[in-house]
Amino acid sequence: MSTRTSDPGGSAEPLVVGVDVATAEVRAEVRDGRGGLAASASAALPRPTHGADGSAEQDARTWWPAAREALARCTAELGDRSRAIAALAVCATSGTVTAVDTGAEPIAPAIMYDDRRGTEPAARARRAGAGRWNDIGITPSATSGLAHLALLAERTEDPDTRLVHTPDVIAERLVGHPVATDSSHALKSGYDPLREQWVHEALEAAGVAPERLPEVVAPARPLGLVSRKAAAETGLPVGCQVRSGMTDGCAGQLAAGAVESGQVVTVIGTTMVLKAVSTELVHDPTGVVYSHRHPEGGWLPGGASNTGGEALADVAGELAELDRAAEELGPAGLVCYPLRRRGERFPFSDERARGFRSAEPGDRVELHRARLEGVAFCEKLALRRLGALGVTVSGPIRTAGGGARSSTWCRIRASVLGEPVLRVPGAGTPLGAALLAASGTVHPDLSSAAAAMAPRARMVEPVAGEVERLAESYEAFRAELTARGWLA
Repeated sequence: MSTRTSDPGGSAEPLVVGVDVATAEVRAEVRDGRGGLAASASAALPRPTHGADGSAEQDARTWWPAAREALARCTAELGDRSRAIAALAVCATSGTVTAVDTGAEPIAPAIMYDDRRGTEPAARARRAGAGRWNDIGITPSATSGLAHLALLAERTEDPDTRLVHTPDVIAERLVGHPVATDSSHALKSGYDPLREQWVHEALEAAGVAPERLPEVVAPARPLGLVSRKAAAETGLPVGCQVRSGMTDGCAGQLAAGAVESGQVVTVIGTTMVLKAVSTELVHDPTGVVYSHRHPEGGWLPGGASNTGGEALADVAGELAELDRAAEELGPAGLVCYPLRRRGERFPFSDERARGFRSAEPGDRVELHRARLEGVAFCEKLALRRLGALGVTVSGPIRTAGGGARSSTWCRIRASVLGEPVLRVPGAGTPLGAALLAASGTVHPDLSSAAAAMAPRARMVEPVAGEVERLAESYEAFRAELTARGWLA
């Protein structure tokens, strides 16, 4: 264990905080150097508003009060032990941005990660930065952070206002001055991780003045120290280090312990995020697979699907009962693609994609089973896509997020993949953020932080007798996607 930059708690065992600004709430977790949970709290955020024009917005002014509340509840729970908090990092959704004034107060609604209004600026950015996008394997889309920045720039023309990502707002309120953003949140906002600079020509073509954007640093880097004002509001110790985070998908990957080359994790939250670790940058000509920079060298290739836990949104209060019945039922007699929104982005990209069923289910249990299988089919398709691009997978697939809490779903996924999966309970975004906070403070680097703090994984085996039947269903699923023209 390394010496901390600051030691607010004297000789007390050091603690770190991971903060996740999710869509519906802000969650904070305080962890010790072994990953033990010392305190946790959450505070609700207002539901984003969605419009028929493809808009998706949220009141960004609610982010800091919610973060402040969650942090204050954690430190109140810890009491005097809160003085031992050495560092904090913030993670959030990729592509969610807002505009702030000189005091870090949002002056416009946040443009959320799933806002689809940026088709035109995204097209201009693609043309202007074509060479760069080819190099780094990123293609700006209507839902990218770059397109969202363009929408904000058009709405807020005052040059003194700044365009920032969600974690930047929280970090700036904590330290009391503007902060750099991290290269993970900046990736889809027009940042070139190869040359370590904003893609100025593309941003300018989209109407975004680069001087309105923050500097960029790698994840797990110091941004500043908690100010006296923020300490009084949150209970954090003055001088606690605030460090740069990563997107929620990347944080979930770290929390599952997938930090070494060849390791892969599927995080099933609202969406399904699949991430790998590679020594080389992965080039996908379709732009479906993209790569974040590993905080310590190398790359994190993967993608995020629009399927996932959202497929079960209408039965959220009945999951345990339906899971038991679905396990007794066995493989469904129909194929289901449980997409609830318009368009897909991974493991294939097509704005025309819609959810479908090959037949009507016999009852609600069979529909539930078909939905669970459908997400698993997307996971298998995504893994095969990574393999086709040259990504090496060593060892079983790790799984984390809300979907990993369902033992039934994990067994179905193992059966679809035809191999065991490693279920990592409690490996959520707040823990991933805590690992970034611990890297270089409580632990010397990210690998050692993950080894010490990531939860112990549990092996989940395929269900005997179901692998062949689900392999047939997977092929039918893939054939249906191909027939509809969505899958090449």
